[in-house]
Amino acid sequence: MLQLNLPRYEFSVLQSSPPKIFDVFRKKYVALTPEEWVRQNFLMYLVEEKKYPASLIFLEQILKIYKTHKRCDAVVYDKKGTPQCIIEFKAPDVNISQQVFDQIARYNIALGVNYLIVSNGLKHFCCKMNLKTQTCHFLEDIPDYSAL
Repeated sequence: MLQLNLPRYEFSVLQSSPPKIFDVFRKKYVALTPEEWVRQNFLMYLVEEKKYPASLIFLEQILKIYKTHKRCDAVVYDKKGTPQCIIEFKAPDVNISQQVFDQIARYNIALGVNYLIVSNGLKHFCCKMNLKTQTCHFLEDIPDYSAL
């Protein structure tokens, strides 16, 4: 798989057809797509480098937005069970555009989190939300868990 703009991590990969990677969060092997490669590496970065507790990261969470159901890639919770951050992953060849930010902003209608993160493994963006004014401020770096 492509080297990402993240530290290198070791994963258990089955050379099946299609190849599968062991997801430590869901505790099962999942198809190793380019987007999944980004997800696994970025989440490992959050756990190892930014000290996010793996037990407080939930994947593929279903949200009800108005009358539709959407599925966000990852949600990070605080120790009280309050969602703090939504993360959207894209494959490395997908450009992170306004459309991607619109997608994650729609997810935030349901959760009302303080942070939104988007990554394609090569570029990472994090914004801190001001829910009162409905504005966001882009951060230079992904915050440590203790700063959420």
